[in-house]
Amino acid sequence: MSRIAYVNGRYVPHAYAQVHVEDRGYQFSDGVYEVCEVHDGHLVDETRHMARLGRSLKELRIREPMSAKALGHVLRETVRRNRVRNGLVYLQVTRGVAKRDHPFPKDDVPPAVVVTARAIDPKKSAKSAENGISVITVPENRWDRVDIKSVSLLPNVLARQAAEDAGASEAWFVDTDGYVTEGSATNAWIVDQDGRLITRPAEFGILRGITRTVVVDLAAREGVEIVERPFTVEEARKAREAFVTSATKLVMPVVKIDDAVIGNGKPGSIAGKLRELFYTQAEIAP
Repeated sequence: MSRIAYVNGRYVPHAYAQVHVEDRGYQFSDGVYEVCEVHDGHLVDETRHMARLGRSLKELRIREPMSAKALGHVLRETVRRNRVRNGLVYLQVTRGVAKRDHPFPKDDVPPAVVVTARAIDPKKSAKSAENGISVITVPENRWDRVDIKSVSLLPNVLARQAAEDAGASEAWFVDTDGYVTEGSATNAWIVDQDGRLITRPAEFGILRGITRTVVVDLAAREGVEIVERPFTVEEARKAREAFVTSATKLVMPVVKIDDAVIGNGKPGSIAGKLRELFYTQAEIAP
C-alpha cells in the first residue's frame, strides 16, 4: 500500500508530497512540529500534544493554521488512510510560503501544514527495552530556546549521528557545568541508590516532553519519589538505573553511558514498571 501525506489541505501520495521552495520551514527552519504515538489505532496524549503545539506556535508568533479539533481530524484521517495500527503521526506547521527574507512576511501568509504517518513494529521497541540501550555524552551546543519544539534540529542530528557512529542508540547533551540536559530526541532520567527518580526540571533548559509528563504523573500515582533537579554525568554513571522517555521510545532503559555500565548492566525494575504501566496513565483518544 502506498503511503499518503496531508499537505496544505490535500491528501496526496507520499511519493508526490511537496512543499514550495520558498516555504519558510525549508528556508529558515521557521516552523514547529509534534510527533504523536499511535497505539492500537488510537492517538496517545493528543490533548497534551495539541497544547504544546499551541505554545510553540505562540512563542514563534506563528498563527494557528486551524482549530485543535480540525487538526485532530487531519491527524486521524492521515492515520486512517495509511492504515497505521501502531506507529507515529508527524505534524509540522511552518510560517508559510513567502519571498525569502529574514523578517516575517508582511502579507497575510497562511501557515503551511504537513502531516505524515507510518507504522512501527512494537515488538522491536519491546526487544530494545528487554536489553536496554547505550548512550553517549556530547557537549551542549544548541540555542537557549529548546523548550520550543522547533524544526531546527541540526545539533540534534549531529549528536544522534555521533551516537550511531559509536554504536549507541542515543546521545545526551551535557552543559558547561557537567550536567546532563536531555537527549537528542529524548528526556533523560536516572534512579538514585534510594530509588528516587531524578530528572532535570522542564523549564527553559529542556523540552517539556509529553511522555516525560505522563511518567511524572505515573510515578506519583505509584508512590515513586521524583526529584526534579539537574544531575551530572558522573552521578548518572553511578546511578542505580537510567532511562530515557519519548513518544517513540516510551520508557527505555539505559544500561551504558559512554564506557560506564549502569547498575548490573541490565534494565532496572523501576524503568520496567513505568514502561509496563505507561498506557494506564496516558490519554488514549478515541
